[in-house]
Amino acid sequence: MSAPSRRRFATPLDFERGQVELSHGSGGRAMAQLIEELFAAAFRNPWLDQRNDQACLELPPGRIAMTTDSYVVSPLFFPGGDIGSLAVHGTVNDLAMAGARPLHLSAGFILEAGFPLAELRRIVESMARAARAAGVTIVTGDTKVVEHGKGDGVFINTAGIGVIPEGIELSGDRARPGDGVLLSGSLGDHGVAVMAQRSGLEFETALESDSAALHELVAVMVATAPGLRCLRDPTRGGLAATLNEIADQSGVGIRLWETAIPVKPPVAAVCELLGLDPLYVANEGKLVAICPPEDVDRLLAAMRAHPLGAAAALVGTVREDAHHFVTMETRLGGQRMVDWLSGEQLPRIC
Repeated sequence: MSAPSRRRFATPLDFERGQVELSHGSGGRAMAQLIEELFAAAFRNPWLDQRNDQACLELPPGRIAMTTDSYVVSPLFFPGGDIGSLAVHGTVNDLAMAGARPLHLSAGFILEAGFPLAELRRIVESMARAARAAGVTIVTGDTKVVEHGKGDGVFINTAGIGVIPEGIELSGDRARPGDGVLLSGSLGDHGVAVMAQRSGLEFETALESDSAALHELVAVMVATAPGLRCLRDPTRGGLAATLNEIADQSGVGIRLWETAIPVKPPVAAVCELLGLDPLYVANEGKLVAICPPEDVDRLLAAMRAHPLGAAAALVGTVREDAHHFVTMETRLGGQRMVDWLSGEQLPRIC
């Protein structure tokens, strides 16, 4: 996202009626103006202000965590968020699941010619607000423009780096039989909110995405339970996919209890209406924690004391299983397999 030093252009961008044009990705004056008047203005910080093709950073002591992700959600705006805030929250959360303190992000925008500048500004400003709220800086990036009809408005790619303090070891291969499986809150809020908006469905009860940055909750959890084994955010594929990944990585089985899993009544009703299973619906502001049994009670108490973990619950246990199955005890006392998702329940959800 490098550009010449700050300058004034003869005619400011028309953010009310203007559109993205191919020239905005050409490397010339139009691209410099878009970067200066939109991206640099929204994301301004000392590293970005240097206008280099890279950010040169000094990091505090500790191991470095790095992640990358791409966001293609449809629609771009949904109750509780948009593609801009989602990109920040998703990247911050991927770092936080390693126990890292998120520090810096990159942002790459792929724009479709003809996309309204007003909507692009709305997305960029939302992204900037989310970054400030999370205490991270967007220090470098890129902008590309594709022909009309060859994109879908806006795609965003991010990378993030953070620092893991000494002594923190969180990984999906550390679950052990007897460990507790904790969930920070209700399932399915994000996926159902996006699907309802996409389908034009209206309900008496407002449905909102749970999109949020979880690193402060994680910091509380790590301080409370140093023996914490694993953290994951159950995004695509939901809780089911996340637990199957952990079971495979650790070589264990996992047993869930259906009655313990929190799902908001409106979300459960929409899932029943649309034929969806909340276990497989994406979340963007929840986490799964695996911890030793002796840590369960105090970890739950700490999570519930934080606004983003107020509805935290113990939802299952890790057990020995050579097949690495994830199963669930149903409300009726039976058992069912919680297998990997076959196909895609909700495409373009993040």
